[in-house]
Amino acid sequence: MNIDHLVRMANQIGDFFAAYPDRDYAIGSIAQHLKNSWDPRMRRQIIEYVNQTGGADLKEPVREAVLDLTRSAEQLPTEVRTVISSEAPGDD
Repeated sequence: MNIDHLVRMANQIGDFFAAYPDRDYAIGSIAQHLKNSWDPRMRRQIIEYVNQTGGADLKEPVREAVLDLTRSAEQLPTEVRTVISSEAPGDD
């Protein structure tokens, strides 16, 4: 998927959760939404985008949420991360 489209969608999610008065809760909610609702390939792309470019086009809470997803994935054992990253259908 086009990274510009993913960035736009992620920022729209951030806009929704921006109304939450607790910033940490909003960031956690954004991360949870991305985890629950986005295809693994989409999550991988947005994580790679942030890791490679710093994610300057993402709003700050969205960037933090993506970094939270990265930290969560890094805590998994290597063999589990490998299985998860290869499970997305249609990647071949």
